[in-house]
Amino acid sequence: MTPPMTQTKPLDGRIALVTGASRGLGAASAEWLAGQGAHVVAVARTSGALEELDDRIQAAGGHATLAPMDVTVDDAMAHLCRSIHDRWGKADIWVHTAIHATALTPASQIRDKDLDANIRTNIRATARLIAMVEPLIAPSDMATAVFFDDAGDPMYSGAYEMSKAAQRGLVSRWQAETAKFGPRVELLQPKPMPTAVRARFYPGEDKEALARPRDEAARLLAPLFAG
Repeated sequence: MTPPMTQTKPLDGRIALVTGASRGLGAASAEWLAGQGAHVVAVARTSGALEELDDRIQAAGGHATLAPMDVTVDDAMAHLCRSIHDRWGKADIWVHTAIHATALTPASQIRDKDLDANIRTNIRATARLIAMVEPLIAPSDMATAVFFDDAGDPMYSGAYEMSKAAQRGLVSRWQAETAKFGPRVELLQPKPMPTAVRARFYPGEDKEALARPRDEAARLLAPLFAG
């Protein structure tokens, strides 16, 4: 009797690094990638949320490695990238969703600690991670880095929007610099979703009218990786 054929998935054998994977679009992206066959390395500060993510991935038949760490700690992230290289030789995909947003504040009243926190996560960590991850994914024939942008932030979100504008500029320059030889760099625009960041800016908003992170992950990532 001939054994049944095992159905292959688009990302079988691929390694996907997801930074900011504990909740929202990061968690949804990790689940989608795992569902397509990738082994996901999920990075976030919250161990409990990562464990819940791992439970969902395993329940769906996927595989993940959890990395509970802070993307702003250079030594930790460098060690992680080295560990991925030592174990698999490379990664294929990097999805970056780690973000920091402080409470709404008038531009004239932004506190130094809020300004520094936005800069540390949204600008500096992104720049350092690009430097670390580019050589990690460069050997892959699928080398892809994915970032997400948001637009239309309300008044009083100046510290956040300033840091996001800088991140947007950095990513778009990396995208232009690598357009010919890779890696492929994507800056995608999700629809408004009921995330923790958005809740800071729009308290009391009707969440039922917003897109689900799971749906947005599939809509944005499927054109890149599902055929």
